[in-house]
Amino acid sequence: MLRYIARYGLLLIASLLLAFSILSGSTGYGGGIEGVLRNSPNGLPWILLIVLVFVARKRELFGGILIIISGLWLVYFFNFRGPNFWWIILGLTSLIPLMGSLFVISWYLSSQRKK
Repeated sequence: MLRYIARYGLLLIASLLLAFSILSGSTGYGGGIEGVLRNSPNGLPWILLIVLVFVARKRELFGGILIIISGLWLVYFFNFRGPNFWWIILGLTSLIPLMGSLFVISWYLSSQRKK
């Protein structure tokens, strides 16, 4: 159950933030398809998160640890690196390492069940 909450929660968060990051800055490049394509590097962190979710699907412990590390980096990068601080961004980015820890807990519980 925990793995499904983590998997689908992270996919939902990453998908929404990917769409927002690509579409929000595309108007600065003239909008349309060209603006989306030129703004697509802003979506790379969220594409990486989606890849990590698929890694965690196959190897829960390894993927969960990677998600926790990348989530902690995202919390720092988006909240404490610059002059901007918003509580909603802190809450949203804090969900990422929390969901990664659900993968680790799920791995631990399943390894205890096998013993």
